Amino acid sequence: MEKSHETVVGDNKSSTHLLHMGSCHGGQEPCVWSSPGGGCEINLGKHIFCNRSLNMKNIVAVGFDMDYTLAQYKPETFESLAYEGTVRKLVFDLGYPRELLDWTFDWKYMVRGLVLDKKRGNILKMDRHKYVKVAYHGFKELSKEDKVGIYGNTLLRDSFDEPDYALIDTLFSLAEAYLFAQLVDFKDNNPGKVPKGVDYAVIYKDVRAAVDLCHRDGTLKQMVAKDPSRYINKDTSIVPMLKMLRDSRRSTFLVTNSLWDYTNIVMNFLCESRTLDGSRKCNFDWLQYFDVVITGSAKPGFFHDGNRANLFEVEHESGMLINTDNGSPMAQVGSSSPAFSLKGTDKACRVFQGGSVGHLHKLLSIESSAQVLYVGDHIYGDILRSKKVLGWRTMLVVPELEREVELLWELRDTRKQLRLLRNERDLIEDKMHHLKWSLKFEDISAEGKQQLSSEYKALESQRDQVRFSHQDAQRKCHQKFHKTWGQLMKTGYQNSRFAHQVERFACLYTSQVSNLSLYSPDKYYRPSEDYMPHEFDIIPL
Repeated sequence: MEKSHETVVGDNKSSTHLLHMGSCHGGQEPCVWSSPGGGCEINLGKHIFCNRSLNMKNIVAVGFDMDYTLAQYKPETFESLAYEGTVRKLVFDLGYPRELLDWTFDWKYMVRGLVLDKKRGNILKMDRHKYVKVAYHGFKELSKEDKVGIYGNTLLRDSFDEPDYALIDTLFSLAEAYLFAQLVDFKDNNPGKVPKGVDYAVIYKDVRAAVDLCHRDGTLKQMVAKDPSRYINKDTSIVPMLKMLRDSRRSTFLVTNSLWDYTNIVMNFLCESRTLDGSRKCNFDWLQYFDVVITGSAKPGFFHDGNRANLFEVEHESGMLINTDNGSPMAQVGSSSPAFSLKGTDKACRVFQGGSVGHLHKLLSIESSAQVLYVGDHIYGDILRSKKVLGWRTMLVVPELEREVELLWELRDTRKQLRLLRNERDLIEDKMHHLKWSLKFEDISAEGKQQLSSEYKALESQRDQVRFSHQDAQRKCHQKFHKTWGQLMKTGYQNSRFAHQVERFACLYTSQVSNLSLYSPDKYYRPSEDYMPHEFDIIPL
């Protein structure tokens, strides 16, 4: 994290303490709760935040996604790799101009929670009520009048969903969103270089096709497999976290859309130097921390209990798929007993490919879906389906949250000042409205009207000054989080659409999966009290 994000404005010692507590050994390693030095206070950016009460004592199985959950990819290298691969597919497979190969990618520009308007070539950020507050056409900001004209003057509210819109709800989508914006500008500025009939919607479709081609030919994963440390962040708390959960007598499982060969490479990297003897590189030793691993799960379809996908067992060494009868070994043709034996170091963990959530419940002997906590990074692929369809308890990993929380702490005085300026604007406008009413309807002498008019003009000047100060301060605060899109969880004064989805579907949310290691495995997570607008001026906050 950048140095400027690690300090607190002012010299308040308790403020500094709150931001930095929760680290052992001079801040180098986090305190794992189960360690002798564990149970210490937790850094603000590593808190687990609660939307709905969750008593961990009722959880019998904890499951994890792999990509962007256990494995946090480095955006500056992995997203750039995805971007470059997509551009090459557009040029060499889909016939786009070769000059695209000279384009570069700014991995900091796009953020999650944006919506792409495929038909118009616009990128939108909206609040929880789906009102568009920030809008760009390619990289050109739309004026307030254009925003209202396009998205505000309709008889029927737009849902801003597929097929006309695309939701940027995963970190992996940021590169394709940036490329879409580049292509929108390219089409506008070079109409002769884009084939006739290729509109913004076709451009988006082609970008998606290029992304899918990168996945299908294994380009990205082959590069990651060659040098995982270049593309994946190392997190030394993952193994202690998994060990603590298993020591607390809970089942643990992994459900990932990645196939076995890639899953094994990534999990080897995450568990490197964390084996029991601490001496050699992992082979299948990481399996000791799971009861069941399901690869190639095809989420979100996996979460539909009516899914009839076959479940195959994976032979660790060869990756060979073995037929099963809903997870039970099947005898091969010509044999009376299953000819299958695991050669891994830990025979307790079984590895599968495909299947459905029904298979998983059977393998883990889950009696109630409310006994499962699932941790993932994808609002729709991991969290919405598992929560809404199954009733699993859910935790969403939001890596951007750590910096956002710390910036909120730094800017707490600025935000108080913004509230005061907003209240001052309201007060001045109320006085202006009353004076205007008096001038229009009350029987006042000419001298009185002149005096009221002078007062009105003075208030008008005062209002404009306060409004300018408020807007300027709000813009600067907005740009502290992100120069273009502002705070991830806010759009203006409202929760953003992304924050609304987090609140609706994630029981818990936090900045990284290993933050679970900082809390007791039996913790009772309780939400803060909800407040409605009529309560803010009555109940001291």
